[in-house]
This record gives sequence, C-alpha cells and structure tokens, in this order.
Amino acid sequence: MKADLRELLEGARRAARAAAPAILEIYHSRFEVRSKADASPVTEADERAEAIIVAALAKLAPEIPVIAEEMAARGETVAAERFWLVDPLDGTREFVARNGEFTTNIGLIEDARPVLGIVHLPVTNVTYAGAGLDTATRQERDAMPVGIAARRIPETGAVVTHSRSHGNNAKLADYLSTLREPQTRIGGSAAKFCFVAEGSADLYPRFGPTMEWDTAAGQAVLEAAGGRVITWDGSPLRYAKPSFRNPEFLAKGRD
Repeated sequence: MKADLRELLEGARRAARAAAPAILEIYHSRFEVRSKADASPVTEADERAEAIIVAALAKLAPEIPVIAEEMAARGETVAAERFWLVDPLDGTREFVARNGEFTTNIGLIEDARPVLGIVHLPVTNVTYAGAGLDTATRQERDAMPVGIAARRIPETGAVVTHSRSHGNNAKLADYLSTLREPQTRIGGSAAKFCFVAEGSADLYPRFGPTMEWDTAAGQAVLEAAGGRVITWDGSPLRYAKPSFRNPEFLAKGRD
C-alpha cells in the first residue's frame, strides 16, 4: 500500500469511528425523522456524524475535497479527480427501525475509481477497511485488524446477500433462478459488500437506485479483498458521474 494511502486510510478509520458515539447517542434516544426532497429519511444522527467526519477529513487532507450525502442534498458538490465520498449513516431506514444494520462509509475516489474504503458498523463496533488489492481487513472494537479475502464463488450453493429495505423482488427472483441452489442472506447498508469481502457471502445483486456515497467505500473494501463490482453489462462500476447516481450492479467474490 502506498504511504499516502496508508496514512489516509488510518485517518479515515479514525474519522468513521469518531462519529460513532454521536450516532449511537441519538440511536438510543427518541429522535425525529424528517424527509428530504427525494423522500428519503434523515435524522440528526446523519447530520452530526457528517459534520464530525467532514471536519476530520479536512484536517487530515485539506487538499482533498469532500462530497457527503447531506452536503450533496444541499447542492454542495465539487468537480475533482480525487475526492472523498462520505455517507455518514448508510441505512437510515435500518437506523429508524433500530435493527443495527447501518454503517458509516468513507471512500476515496481517484480517476473515477474507489481506491480506499472504510465501512464502520457503529452498533457492533466492527470496521472494514481496504486500499488496494490484498489489503482488506476486519477490525473488531480496538483489536488489531485481521486480513480478509473474498472466496471463489461456488458453482452450487452460492450465498446471495440482498437488501432488506430496497430492491426489486421480481428481478431478484429472476437472478436467483440463474444460480444452482443459491442461499440468501438479507442485510442492510454497505455491510453487504463486506459480507462478500470476508467470504460470508458470494454475490450482492443490486436492483434499484443507489448513490455513489452508498457504494464507494464498500466497493473499495471488496476490491481490496479480491472481489469486483460490475454493472449488468459487465463494466466496472465507476464514479464522478454528473448525478452521482449509480446504475444497477453486481458485487461478487472471486471468479
């Protein structure tokens, strides 16, 4: 791993973990749920966590601009070849449902590719990280990070992880019908990328809308673990699109 990426990875890890207490304080209290212009939910936890992370990243690398979900909702975006993509609370619906399946995502984009990612699960205090092939790790609480790798996709019995709150059941059923004896695992947020990265799942088909800040960190972790994220025409999922909106995609383990 390049020295600058190592420093940025550790700084992003600290930023994601620093936001967790603010998220959990609100998670364990009574909180208001508001609707944004696109009808998606937002809470004080999203906003407080984003402020903490944006400030930390600005201090870490002031030359790298940040695009974060709530900033983008206010029209605060920039055009750059290298920039951070932040979703301070991915899975707000899971947060509101209090099922614990939400994450904090920090990704670094270079030349339209995610080259670094942190996915932190505040409730379990587990952090996934990666910045280049064979650098993916899983860290439990304050233990040392442990290396993880995506497994080869089995011809029979592949584990397919899919969204709890989003998706297209008809398209999912059609996809599952192309596999031999698939098993399914429901999950929320970017954690599904991490299931594939650690080998507890093999495939994550996404049918339905996502934004770049939803996927950048998870894609970086999965690619660091030897997996891939492709659109349904076989192209790599790319970034810095004008709308920040992703096409439907497939995240997968090793072929």
